[in-house]
Amino acid sequence: MARTPTAAATVTALLAAAALGLAPHQAQAASAGTAAATTATATAEQSELRFHDIPGSGGITLKGNVFTPAGAQAGRKYPLIVLPTSWGLPQIEYIAQAKKLADSGYVVVSYTSRGFWLSGGEIEVAGPPDIADVSAVIDWALANSPADPDRIGLGGVSYGAGISLLAAAHDARIKTVVALSGWADLIESIYSGRTQHRQAAGLLGAAGYLTGRPGGELKQILGDFLGSNLAKEQQMIEWGKKRSAAAQIDRINANGAAIMLGNAWGDTIFPPNQHAEFFEKLTGPKRLEFRPGDHATAEAGGLLGLPNDTWTNAHRWFDHHLKGERNGIDTEAPVQLKSRSTGGYEGYPNWKSVGAAGTERLALSDSEHLFTGVDSGANGGVVLLSSILDQFVKAPPIASVPFLPRAFAAVWQSGRYEEARRIRGTVKLHTTVTPTRADGTFVAYLYDVGPLGIGKLVSNAPYTFHAKTPGQAFGVDLELFSTAYDVPEGHRLALVIDTVDPLYIEHNPAGAQLTFSSPRSDPSYVSVPLREQ
Repeated sequence: MARTPTAAATVTALLAAAALGLAPHQAQAASAGTAAATTATATAEQSELRFHDIPGSGGITLKGNVFTPAGAQAGRKYPLIVLPTSWGLPQIEYIAQAKKLADSGYVVVSYTSRGFWLSGGEIEVAGPPDIADVSAVIDWALANSPADPDRIGLGGVSYGAGISLLAAAHDARIKTVVALSGWADLIESIYSGRTQHRQAAGLLGAAGYLTGRPGGELKQILGDFLGSNLAKEQQMIEWGKKRSAAAQIDRINANGAAIMLGNAWGDTIFPPNQHAEFFEKLTGPKRLEFRPGDHATAEAGGLLGLPNDTWTNAHRWFDHHLKGERNGIDTEAPVQLKSRSTGGYEGYPNWKSVGAAGTERLALSDSEHLFTGVDSGANGGVVLLSSILDQFVKAPPIASVPFLPRAFAAVWQSGRYEEARRIRGTVKLHTTVTPTRADGTFVAYLYDVGPLGIGKLVSNAPYTFHAKTPGQAFGVDLELFSTAYDVPEGHRLALVIDTVDPLYIEHNPAGAQLTFSSPRSDPSYVSVPLREQ
């Protein structure tokens, strides 16, 4: 859908006005003139905002905006922060936070990522042109603003976070990165357990078509992915690796940028496990924060200018690593977790120490046989919605465990706990599966089951296999999505396995059956990491 530059500039200025507290007539006046030099506000007390056309890589134009500190002095240089936008969002996304950063002495450049809205090019999904755009924007900022070439930071939410991490591998000028609700491993994010995350990929694809211009390669990849084209599986994996910071960890470490990662426990687009694994491999200054919520919900309030501890810590990270401020963030525990059950933060020296106080093994000794292709009622919820409910009203997806149909759901339960269990980290399943067909999918769920048998979802993860020998058993090791959840006294844990979940694409042929067993030589179990009581 075509959008005229005049209309876009007006809408942009009006939305910017909401964040900056301007009256509508002031915003409309600000939109007059070309987008390349539009002043939204400029006073002795406030930082200045201008909209610009910024040259991207390959000759395209990126729509951007620039905040400069109030009363910027001629000849003086200020630290620079570049903010690429999220998937499907325009350049005004970071207006509120950019203004706060500029008010504290930063030059802040935000731009609409290529292929979206009025920026040129096609959607590349953090491909090489996107990474080259970051360097081009830095070049432009150094030439057209009082930005300091020795103090450059990068940040963003979701798509902007993924681009920022990848850029840190390719541009040594970047001294620090704040990546919020992004990805480090694209394959582990939407193809974990060799299973397509249907709702996540579908949501991203739909948003891309609505707000941008997907290129031919993206259209092909998305079609093959959602169409379960296994002939193209390796090609899709290689495509994802090129867009994963985890595959470029050596270059990131060599460049030495200080990296802060933030994510939500219930992120249904970029689950937390891949961030935790990436964090452990970083060798420079680093920080990892996990909070309740879903994709980008932990920092959403801050984008609207509301008080937000995610953005508060992001500012502190920038201040310490770009300004040298002694604000204490470097002396805090590098891993900061907020439980889904309580409100406080817990600090850990590294990810390995999360849940290291003790591990409880739940034996899965009973053999379970189930028919595939029917949703038992156990599921991971709905993308975005379910984890938001968990974040704000502590209402995760539920299931009545005693009434789950045993023909379609395998169920194992612990005894009732005499004291609370504080689960921290990654729950792991080890089991033996015997299929009647060569291909199949199952989903494992861990529930907190109360006295009435109502189970609240603690975690889940899918698993898909292909080309197995029917009737021949094989072992499975599956990591559920990492979490922090407190099981109350008097409750029990239940592991449930079924074969259909709306979140994922399943690969069970009609009439297929699965048997889960626990051989004496290789017992099945669930390993639950706990924090000390």
